[in-house]
Order: sequence, then C-alpha cells, then structure tokens
Amino acid sequence: MTTPSVATGPTDTPLLDVTIPESLRLTVADHGDREALVSCHQDLRWTYEEFAERVHSLATGMLANGLQRGDRVGLWSPNYAEWTLVQYATAEIGVILVNINPAYRTHELAYALNQSGCRWLIAAPDFKTSDYRAMTASVRADVPALERAVFFWDDEWDEICVGDPSASGDVRAIAASLSPDDPINIQYTSGTTGFPKGATLTHRGILNNGYFVTGLQELGPGDRLCIPVPFYHCFGMVMGNLGSTSRGITMVIPGDAFDAKAVLEAVENERCTALYGVPTMFIAEMADTDFTSYDLSSLRTGVMAGSLCPVEVMKRCISEMNLVDMSICYGMTETSPVSTQTMPGDSLEHRTESVGVVHPHVEIRVVDPATGNTLPRGETGEFCTRGYSVMDGYWNDPDKTSAAIDSDGWMHTGDLAVMAEDGYVNIVGRIKDMVIRGGENIYPREIEEFLYTHPDIEDVQAIGVPDEKYGEELMVWVKPKPDATVDLESVRNFCAGKIAHFKVPRYVRVVDDFPMTVTGKIRKVEMREQSIVDLGLGHIAESSGS
Repeated sequence: MTTPSVATGPTDTPLLDVTIPESLRLTVADHGDREALVSCHQDLRWTYEEFAERVHSLATGMLANGLQRGDRVGLWSPNYAEWTLVQYATAEIGVILVNINPAYRTHELAYALNQSGCRWLIAAPDFKTSDYRAMTASVRADVPALERAVFFWDDEWDEICVGDPSASGDVRAIAASLSPDDPINIQYTSGTTGFPKGATLTHRGILNNGYFVTGLQELGPGDRLCIPVPFYHCFGMVMGNLGSTSRGITMVIPGDAFDAKAVLEAVENERCTALYGVPTMFIAEMADTDFTSYDLSSLRTGVMAGSLCPVEVMKRCISEMNLVDMSICYGMTETSPVSTQTMPGDSLEHRTESVGVVHPHVEIRVVDPATGNTLPRGETGEFCTRGYSVMDGYWNDPDKTSAAIDSDGWMHTGDLAVMAEDGYVNIVGRIKDMVIRGGENIYPREIEEFLYTHPDIEDVQAIGVPDEKYGEELMVWVKPKPDATVDLESVRNFCAGKIAHFKVPRYVRVVDDFPMTVTGKIRKVEMREQSIVDLGLGHIAESSGS
C-alpha cells in the first residue's frame, strides 16, 4: 500500500498568539541589555531597550503626523538600521508596511504605490545608480493617494524619529488593540508574468514563521545572526529580523547590499554564530580572494534558501565555513514564507537533495496538477501548503487570490515536488520551467546537479528553448571556474554515456554571471528570452506560442 504525499507539522510548541509589538515588548523585558542590532556599515549598535525606545519614538512621530491604523506606508530602501525601525514602528500602530524592491524603476514604483494605496513613502535618498528622490518626484502626479515622501536622514525624517511624547499613550492603546490576525505587511511578488501581486501577510503569519525558522536552527539569546539578504524580502525581514527579535538574537547587518567581503568581515568581527544567504552568496564568499584569511570559527548554523543547494557547495560550507548545522528552507512570499526546513544533524543527502520536512503547525501535500488529487510518495506533482502561514490573499485582487488558494485553503505554489517515504520533500523545479523534449520530461535541477560535478564548471543553470522538431531543447548557461575553459563540445563529451541522450544539452552558453533578482534568485525567464534571441529561435517561439 502506498503512502500518500501528505504531512502535518508538529504542534508541541504552540503558535505565538501575540502581535509583533507585543512580541518585541516581551523580548525587551527578558533581554533588554542584549544587543538587538549591529549595523556594520553604519557603525551602529543598539541594545534591545535602545531599539525598542527608537521604535516607539518613531511610532509616536508617525501617529502625530497623521498616519492611522490600517494606512499603508511604502518602504523603499536597501538594508539600513532605519529599515528595521520602520518595520517595527508601523507594526506598533497597525500601519501596513508595503515593501518596495530597491531595484524598482519608476513604472514599478508607481504601480506598487497605487495598487496598495500608500499614503506615505519612506525611502533612502539613493542607492547605487538609483536617485530615489528624483524617481519619487517623477511619479508623484501619477500616484494621487501619496501624500508624503520622507527620506532617511533628512530633517523631516529626524523630526519624525524624535517623535511626540504626547502621542505615546495613543500608540500604546493602538498596539494593545491589535489582533494577531490583522494584516500588517504587503510584499509584491516578482511578477515574471504580468504585474506583481501584493501578498498580504499578518502578524501571526510572519511573526510565527520567523520564530520557528530560528527555533529549528536552535538559535536563541546570545546568538548573533548575520543577515546579508534584503530586508524588503521575507528572507530578510521575517526569517532574519522577526526570527531574531522573537528570540532575543542579535541582528547583524553587514552592508546595505550583498558584498562577500563585507559579510566575511562581519562574521569575523561580530563573532556571528549564524549566516543567511542564497547559494550564489555562499559561492561568492568562498570565492573571495582573501577567504582563507577570515576567522569563521564562530559559525555553526544558518539558512540557505532561494534555490536548492548544490552538493559541492554544501560540502564546502560545512568544511570551510564551519556551517555544520546549515539549514535548508523552502517557501514563498505568499506563505510567510517557509513551509519546509531541514533540521540540525540532518545528513548531507537530506540537505542537498531535499528542502526538509514540514514546518510546525503547517500542512503540506503533493498533488497531480491536472486533477488536484494527492499523489503517492515518490511521484512528482505540485506542492501545496495550508495553515497559519498562508497569506490573507493578494491585496485588492480576489480573482488572483482564488486562483492561488483553493476552497479548502490550500495554497498552490506552482512548484514541482516529490515527497519521499521519510517525509522529506525535494523541489524539482517550477511547473513552467520543466523542459518537455519530444514528450520526455526534463527537470533542470537534475541536469544542474550533474554538471556541478564537471571539474571546470563553477555554476550552471539549465533552461528549455523552443525547437521545431522536439518542441523544446535543453540549454545550459555555465560559469567556468577561474582560468578554466568550457564549451559545447566539452560539456557534451562530459555527459556522453553518463546521462540519457535526451538530457544532454543541445546548446551551451558561457557567462560570467546569471541574471538575478535582488534576492539572488536566478531569472530563468530572462535567460530564456535572451537565448531565443541569441540562437535565432524567435520564429519557432512565435509559431509555438511559447
């Protein structure tokens, strides 16, 4: 008799039945003199008491300047200490924080502000080549609901931060009236097709998710978590910030954006015990020319997420970065975000061939995408999840909400997954990324894992491109190791006799880097579009409608 691909997480540790401001208050009461936040690039250090005082002052300033519970405030900035102040101050007065991707241009900015109905925008003055002041000014006429734009470190910002003591009682009254089920955050999905959708998340969802992510790493008071991933994304603000403040952990911000050297310096100087990142970040850290000179002995755990971890990368993280209990997490913005996670002590196989087991208080299952029926364990289907972590819905978009969450409350992720007999889940790709060559299903992850064993390949991504005869053909983009040479012939020769002929790449493109989102996720849609142009396959794509 086959076991169905269904699993329910443990419930022995109860869900936190509090709001974000109440959680912070409890942590301050227990750990007020511990460091809450260290911002290396800003040379800032705040204890939990100091952090909470700054949050409360900012909340009084916001309230005194006209913001009300239920209003939306956009936050457009890379990683600064001020980002966290806005995150917790808005939560304290029931204002819904709208995360704006630092990479957004004016069209995307205007869309997010309009779609969410932001009254305020709080932003850094600039970032890299982006002049946020000028960009904001250029869209003001197109965003009628936007009443105010405030920029970090301006006099206006400083005045709001100082706050208004007369509003302190009102802030506390609002905080006490909030419910864990209130919406408190809108995060826009990547929008690879059509406009981005605003996933609406609650206190209960994001607070508990961060709490369990750090708990399953066995992190607690005295631990120091290095957070180089973006705050605007769940990885940073939920798994990092809320995961830390819910347990008295120190948040360590190495820089405004990812820089391998800054991360290594932060880990060494701050004696970090945990480190977050996507696989490409860990690869970059280990590729740093001074990597071996850094003392990383304080590390023991962390999270790798965003994409699956290549075996060789995990081996090096353990042996060269001391990340013996590195945890793999899987999820999506719409699920607050984590649904599965590996555990300390899990085998190398589990940490590289799976994304772990079901999270506490969460249900998961793997279904046939065509019928919605639960599949037996060992078969590939769509990963679905249900529980406290599933979003309220897409902001002001009931049609897209009902298309994603079925009538029984299951969130359909669009990811292809296999659940093993032991309950561990492997994500084998996106339904839309699966390559179908002449009726044969090819999972890019399998090809990538195989080519990671090529002695001259540092990183690789597999995609499908249109083909007249087979419908699709396999293409790989490869990043060679330093001083190595890789070409189509060497890749095909390496594959010959080791994998099925239909899995051998038809095309190879050698690159220095891959197109990525700000969070480090590979943009395979962009790779495919570029490859169609480069290979002259546009006429086939048009005729096939792909």
